[in-house]
Amino acid sequence: MFRVLKSRLLQKHRTFKYPNGPAPHLSDRFLGRPVLSGRCPDGCRVCADSCPYQAIAIRSRDESIGNSATMPVELDMGRCIFCGACARACPEGNIVFSNNWRLAAARREDLVITSESPTEADCRSDVVCRYYRHSLKLRQVSAGGCNACEADSNVLGTPAWDMGRFGISFVASPRHADALLVTGPVSRNMKLALEKTFAALPAPKVVIACGTCTISGGPFAGHSEVEDGAESTVPIDLFIPGCPPHPLTILDALLRLQGIKTP
Repeated sequence: MFRVLKSRLLQKHRTFKYPNGPAPHLSDRFLGRPVLSGRCPDGCRVCADSCPYQAIAIRSRDESIGNSATMPVELDMGRCIFCGACARACPEGNIVFSNNWRLAAARREDLVITSESPTEADCRSDVVCRYYRHSLKLRQVSAGGCNACEADSNVLGTPAWDMGRFGISFVASPRHADALLVTGPVSRNMKLALEKTFAALPAPKVVIACGTCTISGGPFAGHSEVEDGAESTVPIDLFIPGCPPHPLTILDALLRLQGIKTP
């Protein structure tokens, strides 16, 4: 027993210092925000054809705006599962997945990126900044998910991440919550449960869509048993793409939702 206590004391403080210090090291396998650049050969559709979930669209020259005519590719991070197939397939190397973990956006349209898109989108919510800046209680709703997004959300409560230091925590009842954090594509069996949970949430209501499935249906989009995401059932205030989103992506999104600056 004493050896265990001594070992723990020698470990000292184990919580990541982010956002007041450097972010934790990300694996070389981590695929973050896509970067689109370069010039596409006329008629090339290799990247779009390689995407298993139609996350990439090729614009015609007439639809392109400004310099984007040289890179007529639109990538929807709300549909992307970050598998990297498009980057591996592109013969010109014009698609690269960076290590930028800032993927979230307050507006759905900001998840659709081009070669001219900024490196991050706005996540700030005036409602959250006014009422929940120092205390944000979340009720998590798993609406037919695979448990990957749920796991990467729950890990934020461990000592390594300790989101409680920012006043963020999960609660058991929607009546005690400030916001819903929804995961999964919203199956038909979970649609009513999500509606009832949202109705029980006190005003002002805030809803966070966590994961590609919750944003667009992900791999299940178009299936008769799912709603293709949560937006058709409840209004969404924050979109966090990923399959699943990394815990750092989720924490960064929640902090920026509160108006807290992150490095």
